[in-house]
Amino acid sequence: MLLAILVSVISAVFYYVEAFRTGLSAKQWGLAGLLFGPLVFPLFSVKKQMALRKARGFDSAYLRA
Repeated sequence: MLLAILVSVISAVFYYVEAFRTGLSAKQWGLAGLLFGPLVFPLFSVKKQMALRKARGFDSAYLRA
């Protein structure tokens, strides 16, 4: 039980920081990380990619680091 709580808190912090860095709504992603833990990662990755494509344009090429 303690491990599940610890993973949820770490996930919440991770999603909050990453969402803040990429310009997404940090509180919303932090809460999603707290409630669902690492299960949110595929959705977060897609949302992050969509925000990047929207900012740079859908036809532009970019390098991933």
